[in-house]
Amino acid sequence: MYFSKPIIYLTFALFKFNLNKRQVTVSQLKIGQRATIKAFSVDIIPLKLLELGCLPGNEVQLLHLAPFRDPMYLNMNGNHLAIRKETAEQIEIEVLP
Repeated sequence: MYFSKPIIYLTFALFKFNLNKRQVTVSQLKIGQRATIKAFSVDIIPLKLLELGCLPGNEVQLLHLAPFRDPMYLNMNGNHLAIRKETAEQIEIEVLP
């Protein structure tokens, strides 16, 4: 019983720390929502997406979802494209108001 309170506080501190590191990705966008691309892994993103404007700082908007949210139809810098959900989960964004 002597150690129960410090362990609870430590557990809460670790839980709170992990919540702050949560990433928002393209796969979490709602239809019509816009966002700015923050970062992504170059190894996972296909070269074709880079050529179409999937670069940090560019704007992306979710236009339509297929059943089961895969694929996702996006407007990325004026280019309309469909990407798989697993690819969308690798693109970190900042949602615009």
